[in-house]
Amino acid sequence: MADTKQADEQPAAETRAGSADKRAARHTARLAKEIRAFAATHGGSAEGQLAHIGRGRIRVALVGANGEWGNLVADSFDSAKDAAAQAGLALQDDFDGDLAAKVRTGRYEWSRMAGIQVGGPAND
Repeated sequence: MADTKQADEQPAAETRAGSADKRAARHTARLAKEIRAFAATHGGSAEGQLAHIGRGRIRVALVGANGEWGNLVADSFDSAKDAAAQAGLALQDDFDGDLAAKVRTGRYEWSRMAGIQVGGPAND
């Protein structure tokens, strides 16, 4: 019996792998765009640090030139590292020392930290 598979058909596994690669590339590009937007909004540049947060997810901690900070979440370490490179983000090994000293906290952060620990407003 002859094989009825078309010559131009791709196996389902290859199609799924290609689809996953495209999805990962879109996620990385979107993450890079968000990093660039953060840097532009907060002094024109930013530094960051990558940290595993569980289940394969990576936290991208950002500190702007003006001391404002924020976090993004990436689907993988490679995606986070590639997005940082695309955005021109200077990555630090640790979130301590010089990087931590650049973070500027405000009234909101202090009230939330105190509220969580000493009976302030509910964290909901």
